[in-house]
Amino acid sequence: MRAFTIDKYKAPLREANIEEPTVGERDVLVQVLAAGVNQLDEKIRDGEFKTILPYKTPLTLGHDVAGTVLSVGSRVRGFKAGDTVFARPRDHRIGTFAERIAIDEADVALAPTTIEADGAASLPLVALTAWQALVVRGNVQPGQKILIHAGAGGVGSITIQLAKHLGAHVATTASAKNADFVRGLGADEVIDYRTQDFEKELSGYDLVLDSLGGENLEKSLRILRPGGKAIGISGPPDPDFARKAGLNPLLRLAVTALSAKIRKQAKKLGVSYEFLFMDASGDQLREIAALVDRGVLRPVVGKTFPFEQAPQALEALAKGGIRGKVVITGA
Repeated sequence: MRAFTIDKYKAPLREANIEEPTVGERDVLVQVLAAGVNQLDEKIRDGEFKTILPYKTPLTLGHDVAGTVLSVGSRVRGFKAGDTVFARPRDHRIGTFAERIAIDEADVALAPTTIEADGAASLPLVALTAWQALVVRGNVQPGQKILIHAGAGGVGSITIQLAKHLGAHVATTASAKNADFVRGLGADEVIDYRTQDFEKELSGYDLVLDSLGGENLEKSLRILRPGGKAIGISGPPDPDFARKAGLNPLLRLAVTALSAKIRKQAKKLGVSYEFLFMDASGDQLREIAALVDRGVLRPVVGKTFPFEQAPQALEALAKGGIRGKVVITGA
């Protein structure tokens, strides 16, 4: 079976012939029609997450998929051969840059019926991130003020739409050339990160979704109201993540140390910081698919590449400047 793999961390993505997936009793075997490309793929390739999310190599990358069910395991009841589905396979079972993949049925949902495979493949990871940040962690209510960094990117473009659906006042950071684009997604206020300092422009916010980390995250804490929350998706990871991930005691200490500074700053300001590493969830994808089919959410596919150009797709994403998602098609 054709797939795109890395032989070791920091190695380039290359085409390989790998074994067919093993289909467990609760698995769904999916023929890949399209696969979304995410910053997480590049971070894993580069070894950035190898301490908290170790993988054995060679490793097939890919965290998003839209495709057709070929067969199901003996205990699967929710899907059948021929179903069109989408999914973000759980950690340690990734590998959508391939012709086929076996996915736990709990991670799978029927794809939205109103969009094509490339749009469906663009959604799972970013839409689940948005859902878990705003609905699960943030409990966003109508009238609250939300800042979403990098609004023209994969996560930002979906999170803006979901935040507006939830009734929030939405600010976002973007380049001047993307200002009209993010306003079209629902942003009420656009900060040009090249010429404006969002810390000087915004205050009293209830929630910030930060995808950049570092100084950007520190400044984000200072625009929150007392009791407000910053959620980081680039890190640093926090103790709750370490516990949930089942890291050993030594790694837990190391992770706690990584986020000690930002958590101390947050506490001093009377706000909080949480690290979000999204979970796979077929149930949440069903909610998301319903919003897509109602016209509330629309996928944003910035560029597509044929399957054989998967390495170029990952390189294009790493270079930046693409609105929404990069998607690989035609596996």
